[in-house]
Amino acid sequence: MTTPGLRARKKQRMYETVSEIAIRLFLERGYGAVSVAEIAAAADISKPTLFRYFPAKEDLVFHRIADHEDEAARVVREGQGAPLGSLRRNFLDGVEQGDPITGVNDHPAVRAFYDLLYGTPALVARLHIHLERSEEALAVALGGDLDARLAAGQIVAVRRILAQENWRRIGAGEPVVEVRAVALRDAERAFDLLEAALPQYS
Repeated sequence: MTTPGLRARKKQRMYETVSEIAIRLFLERGYGAVSVAEIAAAADISKPTLFRYFPAKEDLVFHRIADHEDEAARVVREGQGAPLGSLRRNFLDGVEQGDPITGVNDHPAVRAFYDLLYGTPALVARLHIHLERSEEALAVALGGDLDARLAAGQIVAVRRILAQENWRRIGAGEPVVEVRAVALRDAERAFDLLEAALPQYS
């Protein structure tokens, strides 16, 4: 694996630092109450510099979960065996490990971030773009034809619905250990249905 150079590491640190400052301000005061100029000032950079890193205000939030945009595609490309089998194992492992993207995580900081994400209309709209890109990347990994695009749409939707159901249960106050047990059963059942509907990827 190639080690990133100094410039690349500094750039990555800048992304992470500015994103975390912005998210902290959004959580403290609300997304709409914080301007890009205030974020730039808090990060001690100019507004044009901030926009070079983050072309849109929403990008400041989505940087934290940017790696997940092509996660399903990576799982398929790097997995051994059938695509749906790899995706099933990946989701179940995420549930077991408390990966926030599966919804099975009750850490206050994680809850606050996802409450911000799901509770802010501008971010919900941006989330749709995030999911569309995830779907496109997965479709390419599955072959890129119409069948692959149809399958990717179903897979991304299933992962999203499972995660949202888990978040709903956590948000309702159910203990995470109980939510995890149910989430594992729900995920197994959901992927059984996907494999029955999409035998060419099973």
